[in-house]
Amino acid sequence: MTGPEDEVPDDGPQRPVLRIVRGDPSPEEVAALAVVLAAASGGGGAEEDTGPRSVWTERSALVRRPLHPGPGAWQASALPR
Repeated sequence: MTGPEDEVPDDGPQRPVLRIVRGDPSPEEVAALAVVLAAASGGGGAEEDTGPRSVWTERSALVRRPLHPGPGAWQASALPR
């Protein structure tokens, strides 16, 4: 159901979204191409927020901090991150 506020204003002639330059495709082929292009453009809806991520799936914990040699470095290597 669309109302008058949902209508697109007519600003004169518009460029075609899809232009066939060679061949004679059927309406079904043009429709299939339009669906594929719409899906590839990501024109769906906004992505949903999945909420907070689990600590178990946090990939940054797998990255090790650089080692810094020096006095007491061996003690600091055993400290939790």
